Amino acid sequence: MTDESGVRVLIADDQAMVRGSFRVLVDHTPGMTAVGEAEDGAEAVELSRRERPDVVLMDVRMPRLDGIEATRRICSDPALSGVRVLILTTFDLDDYVYAALRAGAAGFLLKDTAPSDVLTAIGVVAAGEALLAPTVTRRLIAEFVRRPEPTRPPSRSLDAITNRELEVLGLIARGLSNTEIAEHLHLSLATVKTHIGRLLAKLRARDRAQLVIVAYETGLVPGPW
Repeated sequence: MTDESGVRVLIADDQAMVRGSFRVLVDHTPGMTAVGEAEDGAEAVELSRRERPDVVLMDVRMPRLDGIEATRRICSDPALSGVRVLILTTFDLDDYVYAALRAGAAGFLLKDTAPSDVLTAIGVVAAGEALLAPTVTRRLIAEFVRRPEPTRPPSRSLDAITNRELEVLGLIARGLSNTEIAEHLHLSLATVKTHIGRLLAKLRARDRAQLVIVAYETGLVPGPW
């Protein structure tokens, strides 16, 4: 939930040039403000606790503490429940996607993404949605589905989920937006949102990204598509 000052963004990356570029982009956008820069994961956690940003742009590979562990610490801290983490990644980091989602990341963004798309992504995540619909994220999700961890036991059960909710969950895991789910299932947008709200509650999921993890861990969406 953003306040009257707009979306507050924290930028975490070990490259000063990258941080500076994102800061300029954010600060020159009406309704957005950069509230700090972190050069490693430990500093990102510290600044998140101090500044309480709406969104953290989080690099994966950083010294002292990597972006995945920093994301885990931020997302598991009840005092930081309103802070959303948007992972900065490249295609050669596909191995990290599953771990980042489990850690609580709300979405992914390529470092070479067009500036307008970066701003859109920040807005989507700040509004409480997960950035799972864009093509790039579908490709990332598809990649880690091809390399599942067979020894990992399901952490949640789908016993309490209705058939319709299972359909919605499967489509979420495939990267469909609420509007696309509504069209696919011939439901109203309000009904889709209601189903998602119930899924979040029943599965004790923090957000939409965590629903994706449940879908794969329970075998609802097995293997590549």
